[in-house]
Amino acid sequence: MNFNDKIDMFMKEHDIKDLKQLALKSNIPYTTLRDFYLKKSADNSRLSTIRKLSEYMKCSLDYLAFDDNLVFDNAEQVDITTNIIKIPVLGVIKAGIPIEAQENIIEYVDIPKEWLKSGKKYYGLKISGDSMYPKYLENDIVIFEQTDDYLSANKKDCAVMVNGFDATFKNVTITESGITLVPLNLNNSDNYQPQFYDKEQVKNLPVRIVGIAKEKRTRID
Repeated sequence: MNFNDKIDMFMKEHDIKDLKQLALKSNIPYTTLRDFYLKKSADNSRLSTIRKLSEYMKCSLDYLAFDDNLVFDNAEQVDITTNIIKIPVLGVIKAGIPIEAQENIIEYVDIPKEWLKSGKKYYGLKISGDSMYPKYLENDIVIFEQTDDYLSANKKDCAVMVNGFDATFKNVTITESGITLVPLNLNNSDNYQPQFYDKEQVKNLPVRIVGIAKEKRTRID
């Protein structure tokens, strides 16, 4: 539900006939409440008004400020008191499906709102396996900046999509001849070998960079 739906439901449940009556009961200027309603969202810059309305409705600030249905397109659910954005954490990334369309969301984590400057987008991945050990551990949450820019990915830890498979998480080396995906686990070198794709394979498979690791979060069980 959006802001309007919650207001409409509250007025119906409490036999309030219109916004003017709600404004009078909640001691909020009618024009302010009307403007919120017309935009179908609460204006986060007017925290005092949202707080006053939430106190009257006996609900949380978050309930009024955010839609219940989070949109994966950067999941811009902002905590208006701390300038925090919630982004989705995925169990896996499915090949052929844009990041924004992935549905296997297992949880949400917070990142600073300022990270979104210049239109940047982020998502999280829960790490499975030990190919990137010891830098990354099983069940670590890694925050990725979405990108398909190969040049910016060189020598960085990246989520890489190879058509027909789930994404893999490896360190990326880019040369004129192609791209090499390099595991970091040197203790298990028999199982984890660098994988090279030449220019033709990169184009035709294709091999795509879908995220560059920005931050990891290790949890203590």
